[in-house]
Amino acid sequence: MLLNAPSPAPRISEIGVVAEVGDGIAVVAGLEQALSDELLQFASGVQGIVLDLEPGHLGVVLLGSSDRVTIGESVIRTQKVVSTKVGDALLGRVVDALGNPLDDKGTINIQTVRPVEAEAPKILDRKTISRPLKTGIKVIDAAVPVGLGQRQLIIGDRQTGKTSLAVDTILNQKNSDVICIYCAIGQRGDAVAKVIGAIQEGGMAKRTIVLVAGDEAAAGLAYVAPYAALTMAEYFSGQSKDVLVILDDLTHHARSYRELSLLLRRPPGREAFPGDIFYIHARLLERAGQFTEAAGGGSITVLPVVETQAENLSAYIPTNLISITDGQIYLSPRLVRKNQFPAVDLGVSVSRVGGKAQTKAFRSVAGNLRVTLSQFEELEGFARFGTRLDDATRSRLIRGTAVRAALRQAERDPMPTVEQLTVLVSAMEGQFDGLSEDETLRVMAKLKTAVARELEDIADRIDENAPLKDEDRNRMVDLCRDALKSLGGSIDPIT
Repeated sequence: MLLNAPSPAPRISEIGVVAEVGDGIAVVAGLEQALSDELLQFASGVQGIVLDLEPGHLGVVLLGSSDRVTIGESVIRTQKVVSTKVGDALLGRVVDALGNPLDDKGTINIQTVRPVEAEAPKILDRKTISRPLKTGIKVIDAAVPVGLGQRQLIIGDRQTGKTSLAVDTILNQKNSDVICIYCAIGQRGDAVAKVIGAIQEGGMAKRTIVLVAGDEAAAGLAYVAPYAALTMAEYFSGQSKDVLVILDDLTHHARSYRELSLLLRRPPGREAFPGDIFYIHARLLERAGQFTEAAGGGSITVLPVVETQAENLSAYIPTNLISITDGQIYLSPRLVRKNQFPAVDLGVSVSRVGGKAQTKAFRSVAGNLRVTLSQFEELEGFARFGTRLDDATRSRLIRGTAVRAALRQAERDPMPTVEQLTVLVSAMEGQFDGLSEDETLRVMAKLKTAVARELEDIADRIDENAPLKDEDRNRMVDLCRDALKSLGGSIDPIT
């Protein structure tokens, strides 16, 4: 050792102590210079985010179990904000909000991290939404279209099929280049396992990131999770890629934030939510969009899920999210009771982007579809009273029943565009009139193989955004007639 060697420069560290701890939060004293949203490191290894700056103490949200933190232990500033891993290595993996693996596939070798909070792109960095996101679900692609870069809310009561609809949308991206991120917030472990299994069976695992902040995770991780999902999406959109983000669901996210806010003794507002509950979702969803070449050239489409209670669409969180997003897909318990899946209520569902992001072929079908169903539902209400119906009214009821039956679709069965159009055009032309539910399903199953074999040229034109010709419609109807004839038996072909 050299006696005359220069001594190392002194290093100043700010050290605080834990004054209170419990239920996912900690109160830290002695860090007067700490900043809002700064990441703190506890001696036990747990990290926390500064959420409240109070005279003499800090309100800290823990990103780990509060059982590991004890009163009196030291806390140091990191002078960093909470960040998550981003990169291609995350594809095909199940991770937490910080990018750490939750599966058994080993470590994720990524050095690149980005802050979970980011400023939303400016207006001049955005482009008009003009390309469709193909969900593979007839009722959505035809009547409530979603565009790449759109924020479309999926809303409904429990057990109405919200998650299934989102997963089917992911599975339909198998034939596209869209990268998918499924963010589970506050979901049970078995529910998340089912989603992961469906994604793997559907062949989308290699292009999907599953980000999990389950019901057993710390409330702080549930709060951070959707922001981390958007950060991962921004990495890919900056490379001119299209990204689909599912946030399932923001009801649990809002409840986690309410829990943390009440524990930090913030003043409660409506339904005990804090005053900034609208802002936490607005700044999250504003990060979606279709971006210009200067801003990366990609797009981020967000499908946030929100749960209602007793069909109450005017509750606090649902109304907030309806006002932030570009439309909503409402799943009705009334339709679930009628065994109508997906249970999309077209009277309440709307897409504010609408036909601008829809192919010309679908646009020519969508208008008549909505009118037919709305007239049918109105007449259906009158028919319940047993009044005598004239022939015109009776034919509308038969046609409406047939069209609604044609919109039925099984889980995990997304359909190509040309097959959807064949079913819808045939139903609108009366080919399904008078058929039972079972017979309609048999005809649609028969059409699946016939369309792939006979209408390949129409499919190519639809992909090029060409309008449907009268000749194309006639070929679709003829194909349906052939399917009816080939099944025979109790099904009489409609002429």
